This record gives sequence, structure tokens and C-alpha cells, in this order.
Amino acid sequence: MRPLLLLCCACAALAQDSERLDFLAGHTDFRQVRGMLPSFQKAAAARLLEARQAKVAALSSAQDVAERKRYLRERMIRALGGLPERTPLNARTAGVLERDDYRIEKVIFESQPKFYVTANLYLPKRGAPPYPAILFPLGHEAGAKANPVWQQILGNLARRGFVALAWDTLGQGERTQLWDPDLRDSKAGASTSEHTMLGIQCLLAGDNVARYTIWDGIRALDYLLARPEVDAKRIGCTGNSGGGTHTAYLSALDDRIQVAAPSCYLTSWRRLLDTIGPQDAEQCIPPWLADGLDHPDFVLAFAPKPYLMLSAIRDFFSITGARETFHEARRVYDLLGAGEKLDMVEADDGHGYSKPRRVPAYRWFSRWLNGVDDDGAESEIPVAGEEELYCTATGQVATALGGETVWSLNRKRVAQLARKAASRDDVARQIGYERPQGAPVVHPFGRLERPALRIEKLVYETEPGIVVPALLYVPQRPGRKAAVVLAHGRGKSAAASQAEQLAGAGLVVLSIDARGLGETRRAEAGEGAWARSFGDYESAMTALLLGRTLVGMRAADITRGVDLLAGHREVDAARIYGFGQEAGAAPLLHAAALDQRIRKVALEAMLVSYRAVVDHPLHRGVVEQVVPGVLKSYDLPDLAALLAPVPVWVVDPTDPLGKPVPLDEAKAAFSGAANVRVARRGPSMPFLAPYAELVGNGAQ
Repeated sequence: MRPLLLLCCACAALAQDSERLDFLAGHTDFRQVRGMLPSFQKAAAARLLEARQAKVAALSSAQDVAERKRYLRERMIRALGGLPERTPLNARTAGVLERDDYRIEKVIFESQPKFYVTANLYLPKRGAPPYPAILFPLGHEAGAKANPVWQQILGNLARRGFVALAWDTLGQGERTQLWDPDLRDSKAGASTSEHTMLGIQCLLAGDNVARYTIWDGIRALDYLLARPEVDAKRIGCTGNSGGGTHTAYLSALDDRIQVAAPSCYLTSWRRLLDTIGPQDAEQCIPPWLADGLDHPDFVLAFAPKPYLMLSAIRDFFSITGARETFHEARRVYDLLGAGEKLDMVEADDGHGYSKPRRVPAYRWFSRWLNGVDDDGAESEIPVAGEEELYCTATGQVATALGGETVWSLNRKRVAQLARKAASRDDVARQIGYERPQGAPVVHPFGRLERPALRIEKLVYETEPGIVVPALLYVPQRPGRKAAVVLAHGRGKSAAASQAEQLAGAGLVVLSIDARGLGETRRAEAGEGAWARSFGDYESAMTALLLGRTLVGMRAADITRGVDLLAGHREVDAARIYGFGQEAGAAPLLHAAALDQRIRKVALEAMLVSYRAVVDHPLHRGVVEQVVPGVLKSYDLPDLAALLAPVPVWVVDPTDPLGKPVPLDEAKAAFSGAANVRVARRGPSMPFLAPYAELVGNGAQ
């Protein structure tokens, strides 16, 4: 232990040089370094979208369009994780509000058993049933179904002789999924945060949170069609923002919808990636881009039925993308002889279902569902307070009815999964791992000298467009030495002390900034409450949409680092080890499973398991480690066991919130892996103490 204690006292020098360890900014445009991963992903997306566009351009018949619709549905439903079983709605009316020319029924139904949906049904008092009907999915705006703009639209539709149904989507109104009775609010905050918190858990199960939101909409339509006042042959759908998203989803998937008008959503994925990036989890359905899909496919899947795109010129959803989508869809509608059934309205305003979009929507639905020429005039509607429109006694399903949540339903689905022993090939497919080929290309950037150590600055290429900044610590000792790839979740500067101690113990250390970490981390990835909860969500979700994962790409960066070490004249290629810390640990573990040249593995502050993310209602900083559907195949402890007989040290594994897991729980999690040693680091324990065997053998 004495050498270890001396090393701990000597580690400060390099930490003081941390600003010298991030070196690319001094040699190239800092923005270019930070933008490397986004640029790489946008280029990959562009190639996929160009291939898709060529396929769509080749559509030449109604049969081709029908096949494209079939393809969209098959890929979309598969990516959702399938749709739930259709079960009794058990619908009931909890109250009624009377207006002069319509009434509002407060309705509760179950889209899945004990998964309660709160809704308001607007029923005309004039005219004679059966009436045409409008399904009205909600966006993320405040007030949920009680939002004054929604009441304005729904009331005006009812006055025109339409039955209209709006329901609280997940995380809004009376359906907060992560309700905190003390905060009297969601534990996760805004509805978009709830969607993404739950969405990450669903992805681990092989599902998408949109599986729940879409099914709510399909069951809302079931309820609407069960009403005797409704004409089942005259059904429209419209909504704004997230409601526009679900108008696009539902209209593409459910043939019962005859007329559609999504507002402030449709654009194109190329423009999304160039502007605001992927939005919250239910608006992203991986592997969408890898499957060759884009926003126009929603419209093509509805053709040749009447479709109205409602857009805002100054929306954050790119108007250029919306125009591109419209023009692509226009060719298909013309091909089908239905050009008059597709139109687009551009209002010179911002995001929202404003009057310049509402008026054309009234006219569109009146034309195609009622066969009349509507002037679009809008009358003022009496606005009810949120509590007046409550369907539950407390204003929250969680406290009034209990029942299921997305979290509870997802846990049950995971509990029913029967995992088979994963092979290395299974792991590679699961994470979208592409093994680097050929010898690594290395570019030197100078060196730092220490009395018993030299530190070489370098970058190496993993694949075209991706370079990995690294520091190579080489002890000034004769002969070939053991070596370790060090992947820290906060980059090589954060690992400076650990790297120097490992080198001081006699190992050659390659400390790397795997893509999207350290110097190459996207500039905006650490800003705001969203980033504190979800890390670099944009890069992680884009990777999933491309059919890849950050885990798999970072594992490839580590493999390339092993290539570099294996070819180094001072390294014993038979003694290459791997060390992963924090968000670098899971990629390191995956790399070790796929590269058998890594003979020992140490993992510190790694997420204890993917299953823990599903079991815990909240998580933080997990999205960059997500592997879709992983729990159908393996978990992190299974992966550690797959390495046997390679020894694996697991020190201070963390729970989904990043807190250390109690030692007995950690040991239980890895109890099926005889090659794993689990330890907790004491407050005064030297860094290298848990790894004495690794270091001792390495120094020999």
C-alpha cells in the first residue's frame, strides 16, 4: 500500500495542468471540435434521407403508394413495441356542463385496464344526429384540455355541428404520471420532461412512450365511435404541436380517420436536425431514419384522403421543411388524381393554433365532412375554469382513482421479458457496434515531460468524420509494459489524476475523449435543467434514430484505442486492460465484451443495471447509455459475466440518479458473475487500492 499512498500525494501536478490537457481548441476551430459529433450524425442522416427520397421519387402507381403506407405502418408499429390489446373501455360520464347550443360531458375511460384517461366531449344541441366528429389530441400547452384556445376551437366545432373529443395526454391535466403529493406536481417537472423520463425507460424495454400516447388516441376514437350521436364515416382529426404530432401519427395508423389537419408539427427531419433537433421522447420513434422514414410519409400514408397542413412561418418547426414535405406529398396526391385533397396554409406568425390556422381548419372540415362551404367565422366561447372541466374529484387520476401509470405498466412488461443468454454478436447488433477496420490513423499534437513520465498529446481516427483526442502516458522505464485504455465520462482532463497514478504504477495509459465527451462534447450539452436531467439528449436520440447508440459508437472509439496500444512499441499487447469511469464505464464494458484483447476490466461509478432505470421512477444522465430493447437480451451484470474468465472490478456502482448503491445491493446485482469483484471506495481509500491486483500485475 505504501507506493499507492505516495502516488496519491503526487497526483496534484497534472491536475494543475488540466487546461493543457484539452488541446484541440488551440489548433483548430473550437466550434468545429464541439460540433464534430452533430456534424457526423447530420451527414449520416443526410445519406439515409437521400436514399429514402430516391425510393419515394420512384413511386409511380397507386399500388406503390399503398405499399409505402404498409411499410410505414409495419416499421412504426414495430418501433413502438406493438400496440396493446383492445380491452373494455369501462367509460363513464362524471359530469356535464351545459352551454346554449352545446354541452360538455366530462368522461373517464380506460385505454388499458385501470389506465385512466380523462376527457371532455363536446356535443351539439342543434341539428340532428348522427354528427360528424373531430378527434382533438392535445399538445404540450398549459391547461391540457382546459386550455382556453382549445375550448375556443372545440366550442366552435360543436356550434358547427361537430362532436369533438379532447383528452388529457400523459403528464398533463389530470394525468400526471409521476405525481408528487408534497409538491402537488410532477416529480419530473414539465410534461415534456415526464415524457422523456418515461420514454427512456420504455426504450430499454424495446418500446416507445408513443406506444401509450397513440393507444390513448386510438381508444379515444373507439369511445367516440361508440357514441350514438357520431357518424362513423365522417371522422376528422386535428391538433397543434404535440397534438399535431399525434394527428400525424393517428391519421397514418387508423383508417377510420377520414380528414386530417395537423398544426405546427410537420416539417422534415433534415431541417429538424439543422434547427431544434429531436424533441421529447414521444416525438422520436427510433430507428426512424435508419428505417428510411421522414415526415412526408405521414401524409403519404393518408393519401388520397383530405389532408390540410397548417404551418407557421415563424414556428420553431422549420417552415422550409414543411414546404418540402408538402411538395413531396403533392406529387403523390397528384399521382393518385387527388390533388385538390391536399392543401397547406402558412400563417405569418409563431407556434400555436392561432386564428389564421383555425379558420382554414373549420372550412376544411366543413367542406370534406359536411359538404358545405363554411365562411370560417369564429364566435366567442365561454371559457370554463380548469376545475370546472375536471373529471376526477381531486383533479388528478393518481389521487382520485389510482390505477396504472406508464412507469408501472412498463415495469410489468419488463418483468415478463424472458432474456436469453446474449452472445457477443447479439451485443454488437444491439448497440449498433461497427468495429473499426485497418490500422489507426494517429496525429501527434506534442508532448509534456515529467521526471519519470512523458505525456503524448494525440488524436486518432475511429471512422471518417470522428477523431478521438487522447493523452498517452508512458512511464520512463525500459521494456514492454502493460497498458490500459481509460475512458472517463467527463473526459481525459477529469481523469488526469487517475491516469498519472496508473502510469506511476508502471502502466502505459491511453486516456481518451470518446466522441461527445471531453473536448468533443457538444457545446449545448451541459446547459439548463433539461441537460442536468438528460445529458446530451440530442446526440443520444439522434444516434438512436440512425439505428446506432452512443454506447456502441463510444465502444468503437475504445476498440480503436486498443488498436493503437497493441501496435505501440512499448506496450505488451498481451496485457491490455480497460478502465471506465462514470458515463465511460458502460461503453468500456461493451468494448471489452466485443474485443477480447482487453484482459482485465475496471469499472467505477457505473450504472448498476439497466433494470434499475426501469424500476426507479426517476433517473438522471442515463440517456447517453441507452440501448433500445436491451432488457430483452441482456443487462450490464450479464455483460460483465459474459467476459469470464476476464476479471472485472466494479467499484461504487450507482443507482439511476447517480448515487452510490449500497454494497450488499451491488453485490446482489452482480451475484451471477463469478468473475466480478464488487467494492465500495472508503472516504480515505487511495484511488488504486481496489485495483491492487490489476496494478501489481501491470507493473511487472
